[in-house]
Amino acid sequence: MSIPDPGLRQEHDRLAARLAVRRSIDHVRRGAYGLFFSVVSGGLAVKLAYDRWLSTRATRFRGPPIFFFAAAVLAVALVAFTAWSFLRARRQMAVEDADFARMRELRRKLELDP
Repeated sequence: MSIPDPGLRQEHDRLAARLAVRRSIDHVRRGAYGLFFSVVSGGLAVKLAYDRWLSTRATRFRGPPIFFFAAAVLAVALVAFTAWSFLRARRQMAVEDADFARMRELRRKLELDP
């Protein structure tokens, strides 16, 4: 058994501490929440558009489509937030995967795994 380099052990410990929390999972969670709320607000926008322009009821809403535009803008903003969150998560996962590969290599060099 050879004496391991202390610099390798310090690098291993830094990588292990950084990889203890997967930040990419937080971005995926935020993206999932954004996706859910964008579907809800998009559905609301579709319902408001139907009530405004396609409904055949005598009591249909005839006012300005302010609420439709507000719901549509909210849905578009949430879709953009969702896309940004998922892209950020993918970038973060690529960094985490590279760090994890380096940590596995260090563990092999330091003979930490049986």
